[in-house]
Amino acid sequence: MKTVLITGTSSGYGRATALHFHAQGWNVVATMRTPRPDLLPASDRLRVIELDVTEPDSITAALQAAGPVDALVNNAGVPSISVFEGTPMTHVREVFETNTFGVMATTQAVLPQFRERGSGVVVNVTSSVVLGHMPLSAVYKASKMAVEGFTASLALELAPFGVQAKTVEPGACLTTGFAARATGGASPDQLVPAPYAAFAKKTMEGFMAQDVFTKESDVAETVWRAVHDTTGQLRFPAGPDAMWLAQAK
Repeated sequence: MKTVLITGTSSGYGRATALHFHAQGWNVVATMRTPRPDLLPASDRLRVIELDVTEPDSITAALQAAGPVDALVNNAGVPSISVFEGTPMTHVREVFETNTFGVMATTQAVLPQFRERGSGVVVNVTSSVVLGHMPLSAVYKASKMAVEGFTASLALELAPFGVQAKTVEPGACLTTGFAARATGGASPDQLVPAPYAAFAKKTMEGFMAQDVFTKESDVAETVWRAVHDTTGQLRFPAGPDAMWLAQAK
């Protein structure tokens, strides 16, 4: 029976992915910055352990507790909606610490066991913002584009050892609380300065008026497909809006 380790499983895509892999018969190591076992079903095939991807010691301890894994899903992420001019560099660094450096650190920690075994899959969850040009997302998109480039090069390095690296690119989902968590420690007025307010309002109204959105289950099913894909596909758009952007691109 195979085992997957998933970061950021307290809600949203991470929780949905943990539930999906568990339903398909896998062992699941569901990690959270603050462990909440009550958020997932009790099962001898599902363990909830602590993991903060920005802390090296936490990564090491989590992997030791997890034992051998067959797949790593880097899902933990920090949202950000802002006008770049008003975005504090502290917020920029916070986004990159989790979305980019956290992905790299967790991946680097798991690679030795994959390489030595000659198998394993790393799936990095990015975003559909990498598929098009979208305002109010400069910082967030930069953090996710970095992961896209990282994964593409990493895949080439790992291929001789039978290890795969891929990205899943979710579209916009209304049930993950992304917008509510997108300010970090900054104030909304700081992230959207007054001269940009009308532009930001019109942008968000246009976004909410779109016809289709991604569901959490779309992402979970796409991660499952990416883990099992043997065609060499690198990028996996998830959700109807992400699929449209990928095709348009």
